[in-house]
Amino acid sequence: MTRARIAPLALCGAALALLAGGCTTTGRIAPVDVVRYHLSQPIPAGSVAVQPQSPGQAGPEYALYAGAVSAELARMGFTPATDATRADYVATVSFDRMDRGQIRTRPPVTIGLGGGGFGGNVGVGGGASFGVGSKTRTVYGTELAVQLRRRGDSTMIWEGRAVTESLSGQPGTQPVDGAARMAAALFKGFPGQSGITIQVK
Repeated sequence: MTRARIAPLALCGAALALLAGGCTTTGRIAPVDVVRYHLSQPIPAGSVAVQPQSPGQAGPEYALYAGAVSAELARMGFTPATDATRADYVATVSFDRMDRGQIRTRPPVTIGLGGGGFGGNVGVGGGASFGVGSKTRTVYGTELAVQLRRRGDSTMIWEGRAVTESLSGQPGTQPVDGAARMAAALFKGFPGQSGITIQVK
């Protein structure tokens, strides 16, 4: 299986423009970038045990992502294994949520002052405007990765990685909001075209 790790999330101008402008005014959220790698062979459905890639990730937040992955696998016909030692497959899940820095969002309201006066002979000439309601928000980068192996010989037959960004206080920021969305994007069109990055909105 030829593969390459996705580069870390970059705060490019286009992404920041969407986050800083679109999210605060229209409710849009950043898309999910997804890449998958596999052996280009059929992957028949079977029983699957979902486990963390590293024991240190087991916890409430991991459970959200693992549950979302399990739900997507079940939707595709994979049945949850009650006994991992008897499962046909083992799916290992990892996630990372990173603080990528802060940005100043565009103010949602702009007040303009024209050339009129405030009574008597006092006036503002030439016009002026100022924004009301701009905020400093934290940019979060989230990554979800899954590896699917045959339990019998531990051969990795499929792996995928999904990455996205979100703003604090906006849709998709909290893990409970983003886990299902990222898992759905990761398994869209399973197994997907190997080595090709797609963008899921």
